[in-house]
Amino acid sequence: MLKGISPLLSPDLLRAIAAMGHGDELVIGDCNFPAETMGKHCIRADGVRGTEILDAVLGLFPLDTFVEAPVTLMKVVPGTLDGDPPIWNDFRSIVDKHQKNVKFGWIDRFEFYARAENAYGTVATTEQALYACIILTKGTLL
Repeated sequence: MLKGISPLLSPDLLRAIAAMGHGDELVIGDCNFPAETMGKHCIRADGVRGTEILDAVLGLFPLDTFVEAPVTLMKVVPGTLDGDPPIWNDFRSIVDKHQKNVKFGWIDRFEFYARAENAYGTVATTEQALYACIILTKGTLL
């Protein structure tokens, strides 16, 4: 354990976010996301909600200010849900808590999977909310 760092951030996750460079992407996947087959590194966060991991990660992780939308969500597949998934409001609140005026982007399911395959790493959570997958683009400290 380390002082001042969330215990939700495992040694593997801390190492991954520390090793990532500017422009690298981290996927936080829900319980339905095929995290083991996506990305170069799969980091398990069993028993942890996506919102909890997002909050813990963003306590240490700067979002990219050089791209239009450093936070990307998977678009809702037509006919699967009425309106926006409620968890998106939770994601917005958490992002705003850590970094103001961040734009979100939305991409379709298969484009999301393609981005995930090229991401630095994927965090596999046990989040059960629908459409609770998110891609974060790492920025710089200054």
